[in-house]
Amino acid sequence: MNNELDHYDASDIQVLEGLEAVRKRPGMYIGTTDVKGLHHLVWEIVDNAIDESLAGYCDNIEIIINKGNSITVKDNGRGIPIDIHPKTKKSTVETVYTVLHAGGKFGGGGYKVSGGLHGVGASVVNALSKWVEVTVYKNGTVNQIRFEDGGHAVEPLKQIGTCEENRTGTTVTFKPDPDIFDTDIYDYNTLKVRVRELAFLNKGLKITLRDDRDEEDTTGETFMYEGGISEYVKFINQGKVPIHKDIIHLQGSEDNVMFEVALQYNNGYNDNIYSFVNNINTHDGGTHEEGVKRALTRVINNYARKNGILKEKDESLTGDDVKEGLTMIISCKHPNPQFEGQTKGRLGNSEVRKLADNVFSEGFEKFLLENPDDAHVIVEKAMLACRARNAAKKAREITRKSDLATTNFFGKLSDCKSKDPKVSEIFIVEGDSAGGSAKKGRDSMTQAILPLRGKILNVEKSRLDRALGNEEIRSIITAFGTGIGEEFNLDKLRYDKIIIMTDADVDGAHIRVLLLTLFYRFFKPIVEAGHVYAAQPPLFRIMHGKTRKYVLTSEEKDAYLASLPENVRSRAEIARMKGLGEMDAEELNETTMDIEKRTLRRITVDDCVAADAIFEKLMGDEVEPRRNFIEENALDVKNLDI
Repeated sequence: MNNELDHYDASDIQVLEGLEAVRKRPGMYIGTTDVKGLHHLVWEIVDNAIDESLAGYCDNIEIIINKGNSITVKDNGRGIPIDIHPKTKKSTVETVYTVLHAGGKFGGGGYKVSGGLHGVGASVVNALSKWVEVTVYKNGTVNQIRFEDGGHAVEPLKQIGTCEENRTGTTVTFKPDPDIFDTDIYDYNTLKVRVRELAFLNKGLKITLRDDRDEEDTTGETFMYEGGISEYVKFINQGKVPIHKDIIHLQGSEDNVMFEVALQYNNGYNDNIYSFVNNINTHDGGTHEEGVKRALTRVINNYARKNGILKEKDESLTGDDVKEGLTMIISCKHPNPQFEGQTKGRLGNSEVRKLADNVFSEGFEKFLLENPDDAHVIVEKAMLACRARNAAKKAREITRKSDLATTNFFGKLSDCKSKDPKVSEIFIVEGDSAGGSAKKGRDSMTQAILPLRGKILNVEKSRLDRALGNEEIRSIITAFGTGIGEEFNLDKLRYDKIIIMTDADVDGAHIRVLLLTLFYRFFKPIVEAGHVYAAQPPLFRIMHGKTRKYVLTSEEKDAYLASLPENVRSRAEIARMKGLGEMDAEELNETTMDIEKRTLRRITVDDCVAADAIFEKLMGDEVEPRRNFIEENALDVKNLDI
């Protein structure tokens, strides 16, 4: 591969500023020092390897979680330059790892396209690590440097051996500094979700993830997708029923901007559209997404009009109509992307909108013309969505007229006295009997109770209009105060905490899943803003003397009993707790509702793609996967003890 990028040495690395502030203010560089920030360190190093892949020099990356929770990232790219940097008078490897904003991404000849746009990755990881070891294979030599205590080189880069002349690449091992991070324990599944995503987005790149803490699994998992984002669409659509067989894959380029999109419609009612720029998830969209959506709406309307499916008197289909049941991945590789906001969540380059529109409209028009049966099914689905949208509008008007003082709603909701959303919370309770105990056991100043009768509608299989016809769902919408659909407004949320309180059994878990599906589909900003929690009623009560101890699991029970002296343990009374409805008000307050004593678990949506796959498994047509998942994960949500 001979081009201008083959030249990659010290002159390609430009130095902008020093590294001193990183340890003092790590949040400025990695966002947070909690578990999310810990995993972010891995992506900073992996991004450098991915950049080598985008430049055409790397096709194999290995990520290893070592015993002791250090991380190793290996790539077969060109290897970081090992010559002396003209400005720092140190090796380029040391420069890259000790100087902030030193990298091949600032106008040198290092990279045409890069995901690690800030170029601070290697040095920030070094600053926030107990130690880092970098090994570079280049020019037939093996070179190594070690840093300790936040980025200080133990000694300069030195040659430690030789290798085959054609072997190139970089191996980095780092141990996060436990004094900086809230936790230093890596989660395999968190890494796996992103590794799989990167493999989908980079066709033909092989990424292996291995957990050496697990002595039984010595091989790990390898992710490589020759079909690229088409296979991503297929993966997301697992368990769904496509309404046309082929995944549509369109691509084009202009002025070094590469653009591709893959899509397939299914018979569901929700859209799953994910967009990326240089492998970065642009969760707030941007010009690449706008261009595609604009073209999608225009092309389907034009086709429907020309073929007489939409009559002259019919209203045009909207963007929401044509997105129903759509799974789509949009990927753009741009040499100079302009992101809006600190989180790189939205692409701002205006020229990409036209490119995306052109590439998509040309390819999608061709598909519809060449596949008239598929085209007809897609247009018909959009027209059904249009009719449902109009029905939902009427249903929303009915819901809007409902307020806390009308119909029979007032008798259902026991609201709190406080009107301050910051201190108010609402318990959504399974059944009237539990609702009665909860009303008596609550703090009526700040705690509202909304009892549900039985299991709510499964919204995974229902459009918004049908959901709005369900009395239980209407009660929830009215209580929240946010509205729903086009009218949703998070600022109008009446409670800071929405707490799902169900029995600690399979039925309770199922009701919780139905509620979470409702929130995920129709109130997603509430989940993303961290307002949704699951109450944790205890499974056991242990009494000895005047001490009363409640525990959530059998493991906690055994651990607590083991901590007691033998003479106390032998006299301890152990009772398995009844369901919520069978607890009296005092028990319910003490175990599940008292702010000082309870345990809440915050529900989060860390990864929308993974979450959607879980919801599909839980709420789709296949019964067995759902039952298995619920039984295995009835109590498994993100921890937040309060």
